[in-house]
Amino acid sequence: MNTEKIFTHRAGIVAVAVVVCFLWGSAFPFIKLSYELLDIQQGEVYKQVLFAGYRFFLASLMLAAFLVIKERRIAFTKGSLPALLQVGFFQTTLQYVLFYIGLSYSTGIQGSIITGSSTFFSIILAHYMYNNDRINKRRLIGLLLGFTGVMLASSTKGALRFSFGLGELVLLLSAFSNSLGGILAKNRASAMDTVYLTSYQMMLGSFVLLLLGASGAGWKPFHFTGLSLLYLIYLAFLSAAGFALWNTLLKYNKVGKVSMYFFLVPVFGVLLSAMLLHETLHSIVFAALLFVVIGIIVVNQEKS
Repeated sequence: MNTEKIFTHRAGIVAVAVVVCFLWGSAFPFIKLSYELLDIQQGEVYKQVLFAGYRFFLASLMLAAFLVIKERRIAFTKGSLPALLQVGFFQTTLQYVLFYIGLSYSTGIQGSIITGSSTFFSIILAHYMYNNDRINKRRLIGLLLGFTGVMLASSTKGALRFSFGLGELVLLLSAFSNSLGGILAKNRASAMDTVYLTSYQMMLGSFVLLLLGASGAGWKPFHFTGLSLLYLIYLAFLSAAGFALWNTLLKYNKVGKVSMYFFLVPVFGVLLSAMLLHETLHSIVFAALLFVVIGIIVVNQEKS
């Protein structure tokens, strides 16, 4: 079975999307654990951006190594630089600079909820960019169910008290940048290998993160131990595997069909935080998961 058949088969789509969302959901607790070990405080944005730069540069090297093993070479494709810079800017640099700045001015609850808004942006952008990927009644119902699930999952961390200020606005812009980056990657992947695209855009995007972070925190503010280095390697792996698989899913499928699975990321984040950070796991999380799953089913069911 070739790559396209795997990523377009119904079982393949479900399996890959769930694995990717599980990986991205696990980033929340592992970032918290890393911050604790490396003494990165909540307001230290430069250190957070530098750590993200380490993570994504290492992730790009992992994908480059995979390309060497797979293709026996990692030659730069002539004429691909504009596409790599465009995707790298939105999917890596801008998204994570905005995310860390926004999170420092907002709460974890609202951060989790706004992360789920990437699904809305992806489906809205797809509605206007692709004639065969329009918003319909089923998709709207599925979106509402999925977002309800995200809100329920996030409410287990505390009371749902919403406010909207600079932090929330920046987080929304981060979610929009993530969605736009995914669609740009889908468009560009038609002319180049997805792993190549993901590797180089991540490498170029991470350079900017490293420069920005180092401008305020220096190049080596962290004292790594064996455990903190292991966490960094895992975070790099989940980024490399997650973005490569997600961009491949987007390449072969409609954006609206795939993006619904993104609602699973905050739910998995809450579940895994309970397991790894020993946070209280409320039964409402399972109700949240049920809402998300039903929403995904509604969006992806075949027309009668």
